[in-house]
Amino acid sequence: VDLSVAPGEPIGLVGPTGAGKTTLTKLLMRLYDPDEGAVRLDGHDVRDLQLSSLRSHLGYVSQEPFLFGGTVQENVAYGQEQVDDGALESALRQAGAWEFVTEMDDGVETVVGERGVKLSGGQRQRLAIARAMLKDPDILVLDEATSAVDTETEALIQQSLGTFTEDRTTFVIAHRLSTVRNADRVLVFD
Repeated sequence: VDLSVAPGEPIGLVGPTGAGKTTLTKLLMRLYDPDEGAVRLDGHDVRDLQLSSLRSHLGYVSQEPFLFGGTVQENVAYGQEQVDDGALESALRQAGAWEFVTEMDDGVETVVGERGVKLSGGQRQRLAIARAMLKDPDILVLDEATSAVDTETEALIQQSLGTFTEDRTTFVIAHRLSTVRNADRVLVFD
């Protein structure tokens, strides 16, 4: 694969399961290193960058996001040193999660259970999207990040993501073409 992506460009990645969409983004995040060739970020081979520095600029939302047995607030703020209530609320609103969180008995202090067992798949995904939004990364990877939500909720999240991703490089992996319709380019993997 030979691919150049401009800063701020949204890229859609589509294709069948096992075609390499997720692998491409895992190479960018250095979860894997390439056997040959290089992955470069601003001209620098990612293998030459300090791993913590590289990952501090990346946000990732997977199809099956990991939540731990803490509160909504702890799960969304995970990895952040200090988060004020306004930023937390803003991220939850942008991710389409604020409504269901405020309907919970303890709001953002509600314990979600180990792996988010007390939440639906769509609710877990929206909290993971809120976590990425709160991090405010330069590069965002959405790996089937809205696969567990209905089409109406996906449309609301896509609208919020459109504003959020305006000036950041974004890789959107999807099986539904509606998910990548706003990408500047769509790469088809086979």
